Amino acid sequence: MRSLKLTLAYDGTNYSGWQRQTNGLSVQQVVEEALAPIAPNGVPPTVVGAGRTDAGVHALGQVASVNLGGDLTASAVQRAINFRLPPEIRVIGAVDAPLGFHAQFHAKGKSYRYRIAMLPVLSPFDRWFVWHAPMRPDVDAMRRGAAALVGTHDFVSFQARGAFIRETVRTIHRLDVREAAGEMVIEVEGDGFLRQMVRAIVGSLVDVGRGQRTPESMAEMIAARDRRAAGPNAPAQGLTLVSVKY
Repeated sequence: MRSLKLTLAYDGTNYSGWQRQTNGLSVQQVVEEALAPIAPNGVPPTVVGAGRTDAGVHALGQVASVNLGGDLTASAVQRAINFRLPPEIRVIGAVDAPLGFHAQFHAKGKSYRYRIAMLPVLSPFDRWFVWHAPMRPDVDAMRRGAAALVGTHDFVSFQARGAFIRETVRTIHRLDVREAAGEMVIEVEGDGFLRQMVRAIVGSLVDVGRGQRTPESMAEMIAARDRRAAGPNAPAQGLTLVSVKY
């Protein structure tokens, strides 16, 4: 038995998220089933993802760990999985990892990207990967609001309702807001993120850009420690897990 580190990219449009669900097809389930034929006993091994992306969220660099028997090389495992995966999911890297490597618990940080299309007419080729929100936002106000979130804070106000995580303090190392060619891109990097935290941050910043909230209100949201104080979640399809750091 050895541990493998897999790096995956996927279009999450038609999936219930990364984690196995009882009410829909997940990326995790599909990857595990693709591994089953090369597992020594034919039983799908458990594949652990670094981030539990929500339904409709995408990934460029999701990382997963799996313990697998047999004598196939990591590159052979990669080829075997991709042969069985649907085209919207791909293992873009596979390497041997130290025994016991855990993609979630050993992760030191993650980065996400959120795309917002501001043009009046959305390209049909972008429809599954951006939030179409035609607007003329106050980008400077959004940047001032974003600056208030950088650092170590209790982000419980940005956590999904119904989530039960006791430790809600996280550190955001970088939160950038930029625009180009009719598109706004929000990039965030931190040591970890609560459930739906990035989408809540984006929704709140868009409220600031539209003049519905002030840049100073972002700090007030943190202080409130109440999900009702922050803005709405931005739609899932605009969000992509870019990378995981170890």
